[in-house]
Amino acid sequence: MSEQSPTHTSFPSPYELTAPRGAEGWQELYPYNLVFQEQLREREDAKFWFCDSQHWPNVFKPFETIGVEFAVKCLGQFNTRHYLIPPANGIEFRIHNGYCYMSPVAVPGPEIEARVPEFVRRAGHYFANWDTLLENWRRKVLGTIEEMEAVSFPRLPAVVPFEDIEAGVGLDPTYDLLAGFDRLVQLLYRNWQYHFEFLNLGYVAYLDFFGFCKEVFPDIPDQAIATMVQGVDMELFRPDDEVKRLAKLALDLGLADALREGGDAEETLAGLAGRPGGPAWLEAWHEAHDPWFNFTSGNGFYSADEYWCEHPDIPLGYVRDYLTRLERGETIDRPVGELVEERERIVAEYAELLDDEARETFDAKRALAAQVYPYVENHNFYIEHWTMGVFWRKARELSGMLHAEGFWTRPDDMFYLTREEVRTALFDLATAWGVGAEPIGPSHWPEEIERRRGIVAALESARPQPALNRPPAVISEPFTVMLYGITTEQVAGWLGRTEETEGVLTGMAASPGVAEGPARVISSPRQLSEVREGEVLVAPVTAPSWGPVFGKIKAAVTDIGGMMSHAAIVCREYGLPAVTGTGSASTTISNGTLLRVDGSAGTVTVLDD
Repeated sequence: MSEQSPTHTSFPSPYELTAPRGAEGWQELYPYNLVFQEQLREREDAKFWFCDSQHWPNVFKPFETIGVEFAVKCLGQFNTRHYLIPPANGIEFRIHNGYCYMSPVAVPGPEIEARVPEFVRRAGHYFANWDTLLENWRRKVLGTIEEMEAVSFPRLPAVVPFEDIEAGVGLDPTYDLLAGFDRLVQLLYRNWQYHFEFLNLGYVAYLDFFGFCKEVFPDIPDQAIATMVQGVDMELFRPDDEVKRLAKLALDLGLADALREGGDAEETLAGLAGRPGGPAWLEAWHEAHDPWFNFTSGNGFYSADEYWCEHPDIPLGYVRDYLTRLERGETIDRPVGELVEERERIVAEYAELLDDEARETFDAKRALAAQVYPYVENHNFYIEHWTMGVFWRKARELSGMLHAEGFWTRPDDMFYLTREEVRTALFDLATAWGVGAEPIGPSHWPEEIERRRGIVAALESARPQPALNRPPAVISEPFTVMLYGITTEQVAGWLGRTEETEGVLTGMAASPGVAEGPARVISSPRQLSEVREGEVLVAPVTAPSWGPVFGKIKAAVTDIGGMMSHAAIVCREYGLPAVTGTGSASTTISNGTLLRVDGSAGTVTVLDD
């Protein structure tokens, strides 16, 4: 159940790991600052790096590193430079064999206490004005998305329009072309800055409540603390709620058969226009489309992620699934009432154990954690899904324009270039257009892209190491434990240093309950259509956007993720048992294997192979 053989004390050094066959020279695909450098070997080998397959489970094409670059930099700045979070700076990252590895940057011991007063002042201002500042945040993010939508990349005209001559503009279309690309990148960077304005404070508030509970209730399970903030209304669930609403409306309007009988989404939607009740349902569809279909079944970090607004067969397929369940008399809504009832019960039970002074502190810390908790997931819709969806759409538009100019053989080949190379290619085109000559790109890029395509494919053929170098004796950095589920015990399991019970995987007790069912192992969002009712979903990691699938399954099991990971939060909000952070479930369990998932104990038992 581990990629390491038993009794290892250290993971391999990145400097000793060889590339998969056919991927030699892969380092040249990425900027120098994203890969391990030989001259820094002593320094880099002294650090422990874990593979962040929770956010970046796939090999990067060169252009796709923009997401991890912006995310990690902006996360760090709010910990280190904005709020001075006492126990946590940012996270260093490197790409190795195409995958993302991270190493938290520790705050030196003497500095932790010194940070506290300034952190209290800065974070305290946000906590005291949370709702007002959050509404301002929403305006900023939506304004940035609107600006991104306005960016376009038309082909260059044969000549400057005469109107520009009359108006004395004095600029040509290549000025707008280059500025448009720069603008697109900067707008993405802006929204990633906004992304972390609130996120880390959300985690801090929860961790503060968590730490207080552990202090006053030494034996309290982690899961009980998480339950005390569950059952909230999150915008991240709106896309799923919208397809449920559309399914209910179709049933009420007598359109169930019409939705099922049609072929693809375009044909089905066109056929509804002439049916009784069809126009009303189509109006509801279009209302849901903007903005809630700016949603992907992936996580938004890869150029090939498919968005509902561009692939309407995805949400329509979920509508059809929900229709079938409604016709069987099933309840398709999230069990919010039950979650709230359980939350209030547990809060009351623990509050009764405290004296008046401690209860007042408990109530205040829990109220703050509950207030900020929704942002921990809601930001995901606005940034990872909506912002990144617009960005990738505009980037594909640019790639298609350069494809039309002969720069590469496939419309989306631009993603095999770094963004610095893209800007060089744009200036190559601008120069050739300006001087009336042929650009160099069409004779340079096609062959080079094919070489890179082969390297990326070779990198994708191998699974990444779970970690690199020697782990610390104890992993205590709070964000690493709570978000990623990287614990001392888990790392020991990866190294084969813990005894394993035959047929049992252990991980984080992420969402309570016990369920049994056959395993459905998937490694990509494109396999979600294979999931059948009553199965146990097993995956390297789940995405919040898999909500419509959670209505089918009995439980979820992931390789990575802690108590505050997306997988854990979403499973709790859908009332599904879940075990996260198993390390190897997706590689050691086969489709059809009968499993018992105990989300309260954190165990996955193989009942029948």
